[in-house]
Amino acid sequence: MTFEEIVEQNERRIHYHIHKLHINDPHQEFYQEGLVAMWNAYENYKPDKGPLATYFNYTIRNRMIDLIRKKTRERENDDTYEAHQFLKRTHGNYVRAGGRMYPISNQETEYFHENTDLEDIKKELTENQWKWVLLFIVKDLSIKEIADREGVSTDAVKSWGREVRRKLRSAALDY
Repeated sequence: MTFEEIVEQNERRIHYHIHKLHINDPHQEFYQEGLVAMWNAYENYKPDKGPLATYFNYTIRNRMIDLIRKKTRERENDDTYEAHQFLKRTHGNYVRAGGRMYPISNQETEYFHENTDLEDIKKELTENQWKWVLLFIVKDLSIKEIADREGVSTDAVKSWGREVRRKLRSAALDY
């Protein structure tokens, strides 16, 4: 039998799985994925393993589930990216009141007096605390990335950050 004949006989399997998985397929993406799955099953079929119809069902269903997972992951990534871009544009420092958005003052700039220099801050910090400032704040690395890079535990990196914050708060009070 040719593949065209097999598709003609088994095309309803694809529609069955689309319906069974409650998939809305306006652009026929899942149908096409089902055809590809059927082709792969046809090519890789071993008669001693079981009936071809069972193998078609297994392959088509699992490929559609994989495609659903892929699309869900893409949608989540898009949502995360959009939220990140929104925060980047607005800095997240807005409050909504009466249908309007008002900026909130940036707390980070209020910690230090205008004459405070980074070298003055560096003098107050240990070497590891300064690493935390450079890697976490300036280079925007995660705590896990810093821990891996420095060969220490994540708890150690968190401790550096706590001490930096404590010292910066006390330095801000001195001005």
